[in-house]
This record gives sequence, C-alpha cells and structure tokens, in this order.
Amino acid sequence: MLLRRLLPFALAAAFLVPAALPALAQTVIPAGCPTPKTLAKLNAPLARTAAALRAGDKVVIVAIGSSSTAGAGASSEEASYPARLQAMLRERFPAADITVLNRGINGQDAPEMLARFDSDVAALKPTLVIWQSGVNALFREGGLASADDLLHDAIARVKAIGADLVLVDPQYAPRVLADDDSGPMVRLIDQVGAEEGVAVYHRFALMRDWHEKAAMGFDSFLWKDKFHMNDWGYNCFARDLGRAVVANVESQQRSADMGNTGGAAAKSAGLPAAAAALPVPAAAAP
Repeated sequence: MLLRRLLPFALAAAFLVPAALPALAQTVIPAGCPTPKTLAKLNAPLARTAAALRAGDKVVIVAIGSSSTAGAGASSEEASYPARLQAMLRERFPAADITVLNRGINGQDAPEMLARFDSDVAALKPTLVIWQSGVNALFREGGLASADDLLHDAIARVKAIGADLVLVDPQYAPRVLADDDSGPMVRLIDQVGAEEGVAVYHRFALMRDWHEKAAMGFDSFLWKDKFHMNDWGYNCFARDLGRAVVANVESQQRSADMGNTGGAAAKSAGLPAAAAALPVPAAAAP
C-alpha cells in the first residue's frame, strides 16, 4: 500500500532529474529565423516569373547545384532548401501552380552541371532557374580561374531557354572560409551577375549575418561536418530567398498595375499610353 502511494512521487522525481543535471554541450537551434533589418533584394527583375504569376500560368522553378542544393545535412528531402522554398511560395501564392524541382547532385561543380543542363534544366521548361555555384570550385585546382567563363556559359544557356535566373553564392562555413579564394569567388559571382544583368542571391552574406550579427555559433545552422546546413539553416535560407523572390515579383506587379492604370487614363484622355508613364514634374505634384 505504501509503495503504491509513493510510486507517483517517484515517477515525478525521475522526470525532474534531467533538468537538475548540469547542461550538456549541445547544439542550440533557434526557435525562429533572425529578421534582417532590410529585406534581401535581388538586383535584377524576375520578369518571366512575375508575368507567369500575374497571368495564372504554371511556375516551374529548377534548383540546380551540388550537395547544398541536394540537401546534404538535412534530416529528410522535405527539409532541403528547394522543398522549403516551394512550401513558402505556395503559402504566399495559394492560388498559383508552383513547383520547385531539386536538381542538386552531391560533389558536382559547374562543368558537371553544364553537362546535364539539357536534361536536368532545359527539358523541364523552367520559369526560373536557381543556380548554386562557386562552392566546389574552391576545392579543385584552378577553380577560381575558370569560374568566370563557366558562369558566363551557364547564364547564356539559361537566357537561351528564356528563363529567369538567380545565382546563389557559396555558404558561409569554416571549410569555405579556410580557402583563400572564397572572398574572390563571392565577388566574382556578384560581378558576373552585374555584367550579365541577372540576379544574385547573397547566401554568404546571409549566413555571415547569422554568425556575426545574430551571434549564432556555427553549430546552430550547420550540420556536424561544419560545411552543409542543418534543417534550421536550410529552412531559414529558403525563407529569406523566398522573401527576396516575392519582393521582386510584387514590385513588378505593382509597376504593371500602375502602368495599366496610367494607360487606361491616357486612353480616356486621348493620349498615348507612353505619355501617362512619364514622371510627374515636381512642381505639378500635389
């Protein structure tokens, strides 16, 4: 009888023991993604994507890259960044038909990706291509020296199929930072993107902010290899990239709405639509 009375107290004490023990060294995963002070912006319009969403057409996004696109370090395929990006975009545009296809393969670099471009990208007739680049080039001889030509080749192929393009630069991780070419590679991708007029998403800067501004240890957003992202890292990367894509698309849609409104007003006034698009002189502004 006494044992029966004491059993609930014994069980309660057993559950309290772990909390009373000294804290063990382990990864602390933040509850949410850090909110950037300024929204990530893409430096070139995703015109085809915006037009497709506006028209209600199907949007196919192909994510091509190596292991950090494939999802190495994630607990499941659903935790990879392309899967998380698809979920985020479908949530934002619930009426749209949006598919994000993961075409990442572990260990590949630009030459291997270009070799499979026709089958893994062009054949899928993408609206938007997200091309992760520059990471594995850091780990091969002459990777930085050949990166310029390879990037221009990749951009030319995407432009030839009429798709939008976002280049994604390397991740901010100890193995990347240990390579002296990591900084020049990030700058090269930005430079080539500007030359070609295509968008560049700065993953390196985002992850650096996690580490430096949000004071997060690498274990918080990287897998145990200190190179690939973990579930939290992939999710927050996808959400920030998704916000950048959404901001880009919505900006173009607002511009199109303003243009249509101006065009309609001009037509009713007997003026060409182009005249309505001209900026209002400062003196005439209300």
